[in-house]
Amino acid sequence: MKYYLSSYEIGNETEKLKTLVPKGKIGYIPNARDFTGADPDRRAKTNAYDMGSLRRLGLEVEMLNLQDYFERRDELKNKLEELGAIFISGGNVFVLRQAMKLSGLDEILKEIKDANFLYAAYSAGGCVLAPSLKGMDIVDPLDAPYDEHKEIIWDGIGLIDFYFMPHWDSNHPESTDIDKAIAYCKENNIQFKAIRDGEVIIIE
Repeated sequence: MKYYLSSYEIGNETEKLKTLVPKGKIGYIPNARDFTGADPDRRAKTNAYDMGSLRRLGLEVEMLNLQDYFERRDELKNKLEELGAIFISGGNVFVLRQAMKLSGLDEILKEIKDANFLYAAYSAGGCVLAPSLKGMDIVDPLDAPYDEHKEIIWDGIGLIDFYFMPHWDSNHPESTDIDKAIAYCKENNIQFKAIRDGEVIIIE
């Protein structure tokens, strides 16, 4: 699996992103924005903006709402095999982690980690890949919006061996809290990588 981890939105490596999508198709996963009290109009506008950015690269984009796949893991796996790539939006990392568990996406990603598949994401979509989410509550409020799972999951997916720290040194509302989360990592000897908005970490 390849990774395109942007600090904010699509990032500044769009030409490279196009080459990483194996089939020219990508599923857009918006579930980090399912947090309690989310404004539906604002969420819809952000989803449309993100998907539009991907389409302007010449990609075929499909909405892939994980709530449609809760307890339907095999169907989700088949869909991922059909697409070959996903792009996960920012939002709340704890909410996204719950949606991944309920749909089985967390385990599917581990199963296909050696496949020709692209995991693209920004902000929370990159943070969730770390071994743990402890300390990320400095940035994101704890939230459990799904009736099917009301417990906070502290384990990350574990597909990268560092904490992904977006919005560092950027004009972003979360930049100050990211500095605090970086301090937490330093105090606890946790490996991390911090990037500014616009920057991207690519792992091939």
